[in-house]
Amino acid sequence: MKHAIDVGLFGELSDPRVVAELAAAAEERGWDGFFTWDHIAYRAPVRAVADPWVTLAAVACATSRVRIGPLVTPLSRRRVHKVARETVTLDRLSSGRLTFGVGLGSSRNGELEPFGEVTDARERARLLDQGLADLSRYWAGGFEPRPVQPRIPVWVAGEWPHRRPVRRSLQWDGLFPIGMPGPDELAELVSEVRQARPAAEPFDVIVEIPPDDDPQRWARAGATWRVTFFGLEPTKDGVRGVIDAGPS
Repeated sequence: MKHAIDVGLFGELSDPRVVAELAAAAEERGWDGFFTWDHIAYRAPVRAVADPWVTLAAVACATSRVRIGPLVTPLSRRRVHKVARETVTLDRLSSGRLTFGVGLGSSRNGELEPFGEVTDARERARLLDQGLADLSRYWAGGFEPRPVQPRIPVWVAGEWPHRRPVRRSLQWDGLFPIGMPGPDELAELVSEVRQARPAAEPFDVIVEIPPDDDPQRWARAGATWRVTFFGLEPTKDGVRGVIDAGPS
């Protein structure tokens, strides 16, 4: 199982220079990935929010080894052709280290209806599927230049226990189930995935846990990535403390 840091770009971490510094420290301490949330706004107590793409560009320049990317981007509120340019540019800037996390997004965070975005979940799902198909076409040569990677890996997020995101993820490279009750439920999900995907095909299962959770119990359940998250009020010192302790 690989280990990553996953931060909301809120409060103290709305400064991309701080986030780039943390990412460099994570790479030095042996972490495998550094990911960021993708939001325009967020519910209280969050007020200050940074743009993920500008921040990830700073992270790419501050690191040379760790995987990077957004966890997760709601494609329904993005112009997909612009996302194609952003993802390819970031993949090239990072020498092929981008992983693209996608999902429906949530209406409860205050970043859909106030900005005129689609709120209906079924329509957001349709736009997500169409957006992924369009991105795949752009990445494959519809746009130039192409990514460094043969294709940028896509991790599909979905809230437990919904199964439609699971089925969607099987067409791509990984599943990021949000709100897992425990390792037993994750093991059940991993079993479903293994039955549906040939064992020879790489496929990631990502679990998001707080710093004080034991990652090994999730590894035994079949997680291939553990991402450590820090809630809605992350601090530079709090994240740095976890980074300096190292992955375990």
